[in-house]
Amino acid sequence: MGVALVIVSHSVQLAEGVVELAAQMAKDVPLRAAGGTDDGRIGTSFDKVNDAVTELRAAGHDVAILTDLGSATMTVESVLDFLDEDESAHVRFADGPLVEGAVAAAVTAQVGGDLDAVVAAGRARELFN
Repeated sequence: MGVALVIVSHSVQLAEGVVELAAQMAKDVPLRAAGGTDDGRIGTSFDKVNDAVTELRAAGHDVAILTDLGSATMTVESVLDFLDEDESAHVRFADGPLVEGAVAAAVTAQVGGDLDAVVAAGRARELFN
C-alpha cells in the first residue's frame, strides 16, 4: 500500500501544521498528526502515537515516524518497543529535522519510495540547506 507518515510533536498545532504542509507536496500519502497530550496540553502521548501507527498499519501501510524534540523521540521509542517482531519491520523512526524531514519523506513516499527510502529522506539534514 505504500508508506504513510506519523508526525509527533509536543504541540497539537505544530503536528497538524506539518501534516498540512507535507500534504501539499504529497497529496496521496496518508499523514497523521500525533501532537500534544491526551488532554490537549503541551507534551506527547503514547496513545496518540500508537493509535496513529495502528490505524495506518491496519490499512496496510508501512509507517515512518518523525518527531520534534527529545521526549517525543522517547515516546516513539516506547511505541516501537511494544510492536511485535513482524510489525516492527514495517514501522520506523526517521530521526531528522521535523519540517524538512516530513516534506522530504512525504515526497519520497509520493513517488513510490519504500520504507527505507522514505526514512532516509526524513533523516537527511542537508536537503534544504
